[in-house]
Amino acid sequence: MDNNIVLLVIVSVISIVIGYIISSALAQRKTKDQQMKLDTMVQKAQEEARMVELQAKDNALKVMQSAEAENARRRAELGREDDRLQKRRTEMDHRFERLEQREQNLNKRQSALDKRTNEVEKMYEQQLTELQRIAEMTSEEARSVLLVEVEKEARGDMARIMRQIENEAREEGETRARQLIADAIQRVASDQVAEVTTSVVTLPNEEMKGRIVGRNGRNIRAFEQAAGVDVIVDDTPEAVTISCFDSVRREIARRSLAKLIQDGRIHPAYIEKVLADETVNVEKDLNKAGEEAVFEAGVAGLHPEIIKMLGRLKYRTSYGQNQLAHAVEVAKLAAVIAAELGADVEVSKTGALLHDLGKAMDHNTEGTHAMLGAEFAKRYGVNPKVVNVIASHHHEIDQESVEAIVVEAADAISGARPGARREDLEQYLKRLRALEEIANSYSGVAQSYAIQAGREVRIIVKPEEIDDLASARLARDIAKKVEETMQYPGQIKVTVIRETRAVEMAK
Repeated sequence: MDNNIVLLVIVSVISIVIGYIISSALAQRKTKDQQMKLDTMVQKAQEEARMVELQAKDNALKVMQSAEAENARRRAELGREDDRLQKRRTEMDHRFERLEQREQNLNKRQSALDKRTNEVEKMYEQQLTELQRIAEMTSEEARSVLLVEVEKEARGDMARIMRQIENEAREEGETRARQLIADAIQRVASDQVAEVTTSVVTLPNEEMKGRIVGRNGRNIRAFEQAAGVDVIVDDTPEAVTISCFDSVRREIARRSLAKLIQDGRIHPAYIEKVLADETVNVEKDLNKAGEEAVFEAGVAGLHPEIIKMLGRLKYRTSYGQNQLAHAVEVAKLAAVIAAELGADVEVSKTGALLHDLGKAMDHNTEGTHAMLGAEFAKRYGVNPKVVNVIASHHHEIDQESVEAIVVEAADAISGARPGARREDLEQYLKRLRALEEIANSYSGVAQSYAIQAGREVRIIVKPEEIDDLASARLARDIAKKVEETMQYPGQIKVTVIRETRAVEMAK
């Protein structure tokens, strides 16, 4: 019995131990499974965190790139705005300097007027004193004074006669000059066709516009970037427009686009090849045009770079007048006038041919075309007299020779002859209104009329306010103001008319 109890107890203890061991093993296994699940969840969470982190980095990079692009765009806009403001500030400075110069001129004129007024008052007092003195003179003294007055009157008559002779000589000189100019124009008369560089390229059909643009604008962007022009594809049927301030670059782009349309292969790589080929062809044409112009004008010994630059004028126009044809025409006119006057024909021809040379480069370089052309010619060893002719044909510097005056006259004849230049209606009307406004701005002017297509302005003054001497001064002042404030081809004649009318009614 005792043994059974002991055995039972031992069995129970063993059972309890085995149960505890089993439960411990199960608990450990369960804990291990839970740990494995937890590790799996942690690993999955870490992977998801890495994915989120990578996505966040990508988004941050995109935002940063977008911000940098926006900053670059704004910096570019700010730079353009700054350039525009700087240019406007420079223009304002120039205007302020001109206003100061005009104010100084007005002050000088006022000072001169005050001086003359003082002189008149002084002369009046002297005459009054003289009259008072004469009243107390003897007959001999009075006779002496009378002789002096007669001498003064005689001198005045002599001055009037001399002035009349000068006027007659001037009229004869003008007649001779007109004959000379007419003879020069007659000898050089030729048909001049106003060549305007076109910027329109015709297309065989409307589908070609899509090929020019390309997928997502790839072709047109490549063309514009390589050619340096703007290509405008609008609703114009079977045509596209090329826009660029540089006429030579626009001509290269026009030829290249026409060749691409004819060939049919329009893609970025081929576009660059065609542009390179056409650039070489246009350079050859420029050299050829310069050589032909030099040969036609009869000028020799020019540097090849000058001939090449002269050829660029083939694609430059002014009021519709081709500048290369204008240069050749001015050279011929200058040669005829110089020969008639006994001036140096070679200097006149060369200066006339090169007088607008700066217009071939003034888009790329700062300065007036006269000074740019003179500096360029001087750089390549052109005769100093010719350099002065080029630089002074718009009176930016003093003219040092008669050849400079000859070239200026020939330039005016070529630009002012009928049909040489075209001017749109709006600009024409603005010029006429500006002429009349300048004339009407002076006191004492009753009416003013711009006539002869704006080449003459006639001013009718109030006779009770403006005398003959003031009329001559008014004409000179108006002409000077027109020169300072307006741009116009040729010359403008200012005529001041003063008349007094007496009207009575017979009853």
